[in-house]
Amino acid sequence: MEDQVKIPQQYFQELCADYKEHNKIDPQLFDNYNIKRGLRNADGTGVLAGVTQICNVHGYLLNEGERMPIEGELTYRGYSVNDLVNNCKKENRFGFEETAYLLMMGKLPTKSELAEFNTVLGSMRQLPDYFAEDMILRVPSSNVMNNLARAVLALYSYDESAEVHTMENNLRQSLELLARFPIIVAYAYQAKKHFYDKESLYIHFPKAELSTAENILHIIRPDSNYTPEEAHLLDIMLMLHAEHGGGNNSTFTTRVLTSSGTDIYSAIAGAVSSLKGPKHGGANIKVIEMMNYIKTNVEDWSNEEQIKDYLRKIINKQAGDRSGLIYGIGHAIYTLSDPRAKLLRENAEEFAKQKGRYEELLLMDRVAKLAPEVFYEVKGEKKVVCPNVDFYAGFIYSMLEIPEELYTALFAIARISGWCAHRVEEITTSGRIIRPAYKSAVHPLDYVAIEDRIEPKSKHLPKGLSNLF
Repeated sequence: MEDQVKIPQQYFQELCADYKEHNKIDPQLFDNYNIKRGLRNADGTGVLAGVTQICNVHGYLLNEGERMPIEGELTYRGYSVNDLVNNCKKENRFGFEETAYLLMMGKLPTKSELAEFNTVLGSMRQLPDYFAEDMILRVPSSNVMNNLARAVLALYSYDESAEVHTMENNLRQSLELLARFPIIVAYAYQAKKHFYDKESLYIHFPKAELSTAENILHIIRPDSNYTPEEAHLLDIMLMLHAEHGGGNNSTFTTRVLTSSGTDIYSAIAGAVSSLKGPKHGGANIKVIEMMNYIKTNVEDWSNEEQIKDYLRKIINKQAGDRSGLIYGIGHAIYTLSDPRAKLLRENAEEFAKQKGRYEELLLMDRVAKLAPEVFYEVKGEKKVVCPNVDFYAGFIYSMLEIPEELYTALFAIARISGWCAHRVEEITTSGRIIRPAYKSAVHPLDYVAIEDRIEPKSKHLPKGLSNLF
């Protein structure tokens, strides 16, 4: 086998220069043709692309075309997420499985239906024979989400009915993915730690009798130990990340791919790839990074003026990651409050005190309170903003001693329930391929024979390299 020729970076730099020269779109065209970039209306609301019964995200009222801020509301199949979380907490039981049943079936399960559902999920948690060895451990990735997406695609090869698109088969496939996601994620993480970080490899088998949250902690921890408090807090995290409407990027990806008639594994792998993006599922890690900057550079965490001064520097790109962003503050829909963030804040308090991290939590509260003031002071923007779910999520994961590499993957473990619910709804209610339009900004050109094209002054490949082929 011949040695691979290494192409110099200069070649790609010159390709980029060529591309930029010949690929320019006048930003004014977006306004001229009333193009809604990001499928957003001028007021920031999303372009309506369908109707759903699965979830409603409510964060403002429209009054004569203007947004009126209100307390945020999130409902799954018509039920308030606050009621779902608080009642499961009151009854001291795990709620993620019930939430998944509700999202996919459209109703709350009875006691016997939930018991049967948990039994079915427990029986499905094991991966196919040799799947972990062949598809996860032998091809490790430095990023757990990439390994998860690849593993989901690989499951196609282990499913004899992968291309059967009946309702029954889609539900069977959905439950298998729901059951298997935690196991795939845990093994992908262990492979990453072993092959990339040179640490010991721990492979624990799932336990059918445990909840999803318990199985996650059981499998990712070397000693498999966890407390009931830890498992219940993680369970709440899963409930709150399970679904957030059809317009979020990964769920819309699921619906777009599903509308083409493709198989469930291709559709869900696409959703995983979407969620991996830092503008979507990776935001909680950026909050942790930002808070570490603040904790290091603000001497007195109780001094609001010191905190505001550092936030000013962040917005002015003089501190933090120099992006100018205060991560975890603001949301496309929520205005006065994100109900998920409020629930996480409430449930984090006692745990933070137990872990000796209550002062950190109070610092986060101060950042959440002061950020809108600093935004207005520096930017002159009076937009009503609040902490979103990502603001407290990373902090809770860190208190649970869950590695950062797993934050976005845990999001996926929860959101697979919403993705599958939207896939089934797309199949049963839409029936049309999703196909928006793009306005062409190119004018007709006359073809130029290759002999008549003007050669560039500089060559892409250094002298002599082009002769190697």
